[in-house]
Amino acid sequence: MNETETAGLLAPASAQEGAQSSAEEPKNPLLVSLGERVRNLRAQRGLTRKAVAVAADVSERHLANLEYGTGNASILVLQQVAHALHCSLAELVGDFTTQSPEWLLIRELLEHRSEPELRRARLALHELLSGGHNDAARHRRIALVGLRGAGKSTLGPLLARELDVPFIELSRAIEALAGCSVREIHDLYGTTAYRRYERRALEETIQIHSEVVIATPGGIVSDPATFNELLAHCTTVWLRAAPEEHMGRVVAQGDMRPMAASKEAMDDLKRILDGRAAFYSKAEITVDTSSQTPEQSLQTLSASVRKAMARVA
Repeated sequence: MNETETAGLLAPASAQEGAQSSAEEPKNPLLVSLGERVRNLRAQRGLTRKAVAVAADVSERHLANLEYGTGNASILVLQQVAHALHCSLAELVGDFTTQSPEWLLIRELLEHRSEPELRRARLALHELLSGGHNDAARHRRIALVGLRGAGKSTLGPLLARELDVPFIELSRAIEALAGCSVREIHDLYGTTAYRRYERRALEETIQIHSEVVIATPGGIVSDPATFNELLAHCTTVWLRAAPEEHMGRVVAQGDMRPMAASKEAMDDLKRILDGRAAFYSKAEITVDTSSQTPEQSLQTLSASVRKAMARVA
């Protein structure tokens, strides 16, 4: 970096005076840390404040206020600044994958890769970090995933009976750990506590059972760490169904909870299904239970599971 660039990285007198005049005012910690990241990124790229301001199409004074944590820039301005600094908006605001050079290099390697390539990378990374020791019992633990109403609680016990293995409803295991119902966990302790109980219940089930059929809660894919644990130690099966069938089965069971009673319930359900489908699709086996009787679905499920188990045996 030459002297001109170095000088340009320092705040102009007017900006320094502005920062000094507002030094007595308490600054928002989020804005301060954001400003530090902008300054650091600009320094790493050897860009003057003027050059970044021109590229971002904002005033140099506005950029100086942003860097010193005294200006609350709009999301559109932050996007323009990120573009001028040749970085993502996530990197600018402090995504955890920007915390070190190694994270950034790994992210660069994975960026723009296809889903199959990312899956291979995830599996290879898991094998590397686990020391190459895969769970030998993984193919004998069958985990059913999917939205409520897909048939997990109905087909799970039937499949377990056919395979002559225990059946575990993970929601019941969560309630046993917490000493109260799932709804009470959410109401009393919140979602974060529920996710902790969910992770513990899964870990205990895996440790205790080398052969088992597990019906998992629909939202288990919402926690990447827990879902990774499931994928690493179980053969996963996505029981999928049309949104209308999901809703019809839940209501038929007498469950009239807020989502099912809402006039916008179907739209909500479709959004949830769309949001989770990409995670459910990571399952090794997919069984569509739409327009199927439990007997028909069980026949398809059992055949698919036995085929998967035979490949490993």
